[in-house]
Amino acid sequence: MKIAVLAGDGIGPEIVAEATKVLVALDEHFELEPALVGGAAYEAHGHPLPDATLNLARAADAVLFGAVGDWKFDKLERALRPEQAILGLRKNLGLFANFRPAICYEQLTHASSLKPELVAGLDILIVRELTGDIYFGQPRGRRAAPDGPFAGQPEAFDTMRYSRPEIERIAHVAFQAARKRSRKLTSVDKANVLETFQFWKDVVTEVHAQYPDVELEHMYVDNAAMQLVRAPKKFDVVVTGNMFGDILSDEASMLTGSIGMLPSASLNERGFGLYEPSHGSAPDIAGKGIANPLATILSAAMMLRYSLGKAEQADRIDAAVQRVLARGLRTADIWSEGTSRVGTVQMGDAVVAELR
Repeated sequence: MKIAVLAGDGIGPEIVAEATKVLVALDEHFELEPALVGGAAYEAHGHPLPDATLNLARAADAVLFGAVGDWKFDKLERALRPEQAILGLRKNLGLFANFRPAICYEQLTHASSLKPELVAGLDILIVRELTGDIYFGQPRGRRAAPDGPFAGQPEAFDTMRYSRPEIERIAHVAFQAARKRSRKLTSVDKANVLETFQFWKDVVTEVHAQYPDVELEHMYVDNAAMQLVRAPKKFDVVVTGNMFGDILSDEASMLTGSIGMLPSASLNERGFGLYEPSHGSAPDIAGKGIANPLATILSAAMMLRYSLGKAEQADRIDAAVQRVLARGLRTADIWSEGTSRVGTVQMGDAVVAELR
């Protein structure tokens, strides 16, 4: 099984190194092939997603991804910025379904921004549509306003757009995921204001007819954001659009104690996936050896489960992470009094030791 390893920028190489170390410890003889992506690829090849990297991803059985982005690239034209690499991979590989689990481990309830009783036992799955919405809608751009107080000044515009097939396929994925859990699905929209999301609500309701065993609830995005911090355990599976999903999944990450604990999977219709931590490249701490690698290690476990057909090995990694946390080992982002602070490499070594 070939895994394309795209470490990227910032802390990406550090955290991906620990995840690959864990994969090697499984003795499954994976073929791990690295390639440049993001800012590192731009500096070497003049583009954040070179053809060689894209072709490797297409030929692989799965992609393990780190993070892209650095402030020094902010003045580049948008098409050449590091972040375009992940958008390009999603589009070219058809990665339309993003799974972002938010699990609060018993050992980390104190690290959450909420009271322990609100997050103890929390286990939410956010299913985010990944290739539509305002991030990809056309037309988009800038133009000069012809008159008025801002005449001669540029204006910017983006288009929020969804097609019926896009909504139907993400709805099916979400309903099927809910069937494997508590059979409860919350669809998040802004149907009271946006035509796009009235359409979303209507199509999700139509698809629900094929899943009568699943309870469906519709919720406006502003209320969903409030309920996530008021009573997060009322949710189980949440399905929503690209932009709302981006925001709500990051909000949910802080319920677990740290975004450094959140893995994610981006899947296409064939089950092929790109797996990455939900956090970014964090260039401010790159090279300091303090980044939390657990989200990337848990993303590797998701890769084993969803794309490589190795659920038992995925369970082994999940269990090893829980045992490491039970031992009191913590990176800086989840550290508290009475626990042992460790660095990136030490945390990876601890997970490997538990595996063995």
